[in-house]
Amino acid sequence: MSHALVDYHDVDPVGGGLHFLRDSLGCEKLGVSVLDVEAGWSGKAHDHADDGQEEVYVLVEGAATATVDGETVTMSAGDALRVDPAATRQLDAEESSLFVIAGAP
Repeated sequence: MSHALVDYHDVDPVGGGLHFLRDSLGCEKLGVSVLDVEAGWSGKAHDHADDGQEEVYVLVEGAATATVDGETVTMSAGDALRVDPAATRQLDAEESSLFVIAGAP
């Protein structure tokens, strides 16, 4: 098939609001996720040094703070943030927020 369509609401969330769409969409190299969280949510600090995955976080709705290698980045709806694979990153939602996250090696 030349396309795939999935509603992220139909994909069981992990980590409190993270919907991994890669398998549902049949993506081999591109990781695509939707993060739909309430105000006060805080993600786990992590990196992708082992898998070499560069990520882009697009904040569709809400307000959030990303901490990248100790640097605080304030995000508003419409902002996109690229993070290198080896950089440690953590997201914190100041208000209910909706992100689309894309990652690829």
